[in-house]
Amino acid sequence: MFCHGLCDGGDGGNRGIGHAVCERLAGDGHRVLLVARDPERGRRAAASIRGDVEFVAGDLTTTASVRRLADELRARCPRVDVLVHNAGVWPSRRVLTSDGVEESFAVNHLAPFLLNHLLEDRLGRVVQVSAGLYVKGRAEPGRTSVGAGFSSLRTYADTKLCNLLTVPLFAERWREAGVTIDAVHPGVIRTGLGDRGGPLGWLLKAAKRRWATAEEGAAPVVALAGGTGTGRYFDQAEEVPLQGPALDGDLARRIWDEAETLTAVR
Repeated sequence: MFCHGLCDGGDGGNRGIGHAVCERLAGDGHRVLLVARDPERGRRAAASIRGDVEFVAGDLTTTASVRRLADELRARCPRVDVLVHNAGVWPSRRVLTSDGVEESFAVNHLAPFLLNHLLEDRLGRVVQVSAGLYVKGRAEPGRTSVGAGFSSLRTYADTKLCNLLTVPLFAERWREAGVTIDAVHPGVIRTGLGDRGGPLGWLLKAAKRRWATAEEGAAPVVALAGGTGTGRYFDQAEEVPLQGPALDGDLARRIWDEAETLTAVR
């Protein structure tokens, strides 16, 4: 059983929903590999969870670092029963990685896309943690990847839409092999995702006090880890149909082709 996340800029295996998911899975008796970028925080997080939990250092911001992570996971796991993609970045400013792509696009979309390909011969099931804000997104090949027209909210929604567009394509790709994939919006959760400084940050922290806890957000993710369906989208515990641009099959294929080129998986 493998659960991955990113510690900086989002809810990784070392905090928030990612930590709660690892805790629940380990508590159910599964072997969990917790991935985080910060070694110190990642080790502390793994040590804080009772059960069979191992820390794996992994950076999801570049294709080279994702490939190194995949090599490490392949060395440790002959079989990946469940791969949970939980890493997320809600950007406050436009930052390009060394690959020349916008950072949240790299983490939210390219990293899970590449890991799915690099580990697919060992996968049993994939759970993609998504976001209901995908409906506000606009996926534009050649523009979203570089953060063109950057906006904190809009760019986050754009990257989540890009990622979600590939879920039905993975479901179809893996159908004969028996590998399944579902996506889930865990709800509006009180985590560190999107935290800011200054007055706006203070207002956000005040609003978050009324939001659901990370443990509550982990519940639908853990439930899907034991699921058997594929190509579905869940709003918390309820399966719901995709909306708007997420239904555009031609756009999905263009987003897929762009991700193949950017990650060189061909």
